[in-house]
Amino acid sequence: MQHLGPRTNSDAHWHCDGSRIFDARRACKWSLFAVACFLLSVGPARSEYHIDAGDVIEIFVARVPDLQRRVTVKLDGSISFPLLGTLPAAGLSPRELQVRVQSILAIKVFQQRAADGREIEIAINPADIMVTVVEYRPVYVNGDVAKPGEYGYRPFMTARQVVAMSGGYDILRAGARHPLIELADLRSTYASLWAELAKEQVQVWRIKSELGDKDNVDQDVLLDVPLSCSAISQIVRVEAEQLALRQADHQRQKAFLQSSIEQGEKQIAVLTQQQEKEEQGAQVDSEELKKVLELYGRGALPSPRVTDARRAVLLSSTRLLQTTSQLMNVRRQQEDLAKQLQGLDDQRKIDLLRQLGEATARIGVLRARLEGVSEKLQHTTGRTLFGSGHEAKPEIAVVRRRAKGRERIAANEDFELQPGDVVEIALRIDHGHAAPDSTDRNFSRGDIGCRDEGKGHPRQSGGSGPVTRNGP
Repeated sequence: MQHLGPRTNSDAHWHCDGSRIFDARRACKWSLFAVACFLLSVGPARSEYHIDAGDVIEIFVARVPDLQRRVTVKLDGSISFPLLGTLPAAGLSPRELQVRVQSILAIKVFQQRAADGREIEIAINPADIMVTVVEYRPVYVNGDVAKPGEYGYRPFMTARQVVAMSGGYDILRAGARHPLIELADLRSTYASLWAELAKEQVQVWRIKSELGDKDNVDQDVLLDVPLSCSAISQIVRVEAEQLALRQADHQRQKAFLQSSIEQGEKQIAVLTQQQEKEEQGAQVDSEELKKVLELYGRGALPSPRVTDARRAVLLSSTRLLQTTSQLMNVRRQQEDLAKQLQGLDDQRKIDLLRQLGEATARIGVLRARLEGVSEKLQHTTGRTLFGSGHEAKPEIAVVRRRAKGRERIAANEDFELQPGDVVEIALRIDHGHAAPDSTDRNFSRGDIGCRDEGKGHPRQSGGSGPVTRNGP
C-alpha cells in the first residue's frame, strides 16, 4: 500500500540512502564502461602502411580539378607532380606523404582560367589537399595452387583470399598424387621394366647362341618373367628371327669371300699358264732375232727383215709384262680376301662380346629399377591419401621485403598480407597405411607369370613354347 501521509524522519533518511546507492551504482557502471572503452582503444594497433615503388598515388586538390591526377612511385621511390617537382615518397605512410604535400602546396598560388577566359588565382589551403593510395603493388602466389601468378592487392587481404583468387589448392602441382593414379602408373612402369628385362635376357641368350653357333634361343631364361604368354612368345619370335637373319647374313658374307677366293685361284692358274706361254714366245722371238742379225751381218737378209724380228721380240715382251702384272694383282687380291675371311669370324666375335657386355649391364640396371618399383608398389597399395581422415595440409610462407632485406614469415590462411608480398604454398600430405591386398603383393613380387587366357594357373609347355613358373 502506498504511503500518502507525511514522511517521517526515518523515511527521509531511507530515501536519501537509496538515492546515494543508486547514484553509486550508476557511477560504477559508467566507470566500467569507460575502462572497457579505454582498453579497447589501447588494443593492438594495425601497423601503418608505408609506400613503396610501384604504388599508385592520387593527389586531389579541392577547387583545382587540373591538379587531380594519379602518379606511380618510381623505382627510386620518388613521384613527380606539378608544383611539387620530384618528391621522395617511398618509406612514408600515406598520412606522412599528405602532410609533406600539404606543406609544399599550401604556399603555392595556382592560376586557373575561368569560363569567361579570365585568369584567376587560387590560394591552396592544406585542408584542400588529399593524398591516397589508389592502387597497391600486387601480391604474388607461387607453389601448389591452380593458377600461380600476380594478383591485385586489396586492403586487409588475407592468404586465404589470395589462394581463392588463384584457383585454390592444387594437389597435382604438389607432387602428391592420388594412390590409385600413382598405383596405376607404378604398375605400368613395373610391367614395362619387366618387358625390357625380358628383351634384354632373350638378347643375351641370342648373342650366346651366336657365339656358340646354336640355332635357337633358350627360352628357360623367361621362367621368372611376369608377362603374358603372347608377350613372351612375341619377344622370343623376334629374337629368333633376328638370330636366323644374322646367321644367314654371316654365312652369305663368308660364302661370298670363299667364292671370290676360289675364282681368284682359277684366275691365277690361267694367268700362270699364260705367263709360261708368253715366256716361251718371248724366248723364241729372242732366238729368232739373233739368227736374223747373224744373217743380216753376212748380207743374206735385208734390213726390213731385221726390223720385223725386233718388233716381234718387243711385242712378246710386252705381253709377258702385262700378264705378269695382272698375275701379281690377282695374287694381291687373293691375300686381301683371305685376310677378310679370317677376320670375318674374329670381328663378329668381337662385336658379339661387346653387345653381350652392354646387354648384361642393362640387365643389372633394369633389375635395380625393378626392385625400387616393387618396393614403391608395396608401399603405395596400402597408402590412403584422402581416406581415414588424412588430407593435404597447406604450409604457407610469406616473403616480405623489409628495410634490411627480405624476410620469410611462417603464416596461416588468416595471415594479413601487405602489397608486394610473395605467398608460397606447399601442400603436405599425411599418408595413411594399410596392409596391401594379396593381388598387389603378388603383382609387386612378380608372381603373375605366363598364364593361359581365361585360366588361373601357369601354363606348362615343352619344346617350342615358353615355360614360366611362379615367383622368383
